[in-house]
Amino acid sequence: MAAELVPEGADRDYVASLARGLSVIRAFSRARPSMTLSEVAASADMNRAAARRFLLTLVREGYAETDGKYFRLRPKILELGFSALSSLTFAEIAEPPMEDLAAELGETCLAAVLDGDDCVYIAKASAPRVVSVDIDVGSSLPAFAMSTGRVLLGALGDEELDRWLDEFRPAKYTDRTVTSRARLKQDVAEVREQGWSIVDQEYEIGFRSLSVPIKDQGGAIVAALNICCPSPRVSLEQMRKEFLPAARRTAEEIQRSLPEEYRRRASDLRKPTRRVR
Repeated sequence: MAAELVPEGADRDYVASLARGLSVIRAFSRARPSMTLSEVAASADMNRAAARRFLLTLVREGYAETDGKYFRLRPKILELGFSALSSLTFAEIAEPPMEDLAAELGETCLAAVLDGDDCVYIAKASAPRVVSVDIDVGSSLPAFAMSTGRVLLGALGDEELDRWLDEFRPAKYTDRTVTSRARLKQDVAEVREQGWSIVDQEYEIGFRSLSVPIKDQGGAIVAALNICCPSPRVSLEQMRKEFLPAARRTAEEIQRSLPEEYRRRASDLRKPTRRVR
């Protein structure tokens, strides 16, 4: 037993039997989904008796099945991967593709969720720029004046949106800020229809942003992906022609990485650990 738990040259905390069991699981692939005991033993580099014990344990636990000759993994094996994936935070899932997008476009990328009247930013990827967007994870900004807000408000039902509009208190941040409830409702309807939002210098002169929805596996919007940049550097036409396709591609990549569990955990995204103004 000691030899199995602590192979020569290994750390004392290393459990060789677990490592060997994982090698049995890894022996199966798309090219070889079904194998005999001998084939598994050869692929996992162990003798038949050891391979048999690991395979029969997997069968007993429901992770594999056998017809008496061939073994194959069952769908339950996916739970092992999805359990780990579900433990990741949204930022841990979203930020790698967001970093690729920021590097591609040379602009700051953010992800936000709706929290009452505000958009709360829960993930960020920055590009090396002298002039960049000063928004940190945990920051909250008025939803009605943000492209992220327009996308997230579009995810509300009609009655919920009407209640939100009845209760919100508009503020004039720039001469471009939309403060009319009727106009804002019209803008949100357009965002729903087209699936993206551009807000041009409504919160701060000199900055414009583009946002697209990030959806869960069921198609519900759980966050908004945002690209924010100085208006002299990026034109509205460039945002529509270059930034929009790239943002949609990144949002889809994030969506594919979100586990099914996020459909039940979507509300957790609306509970940031800190709020910064």
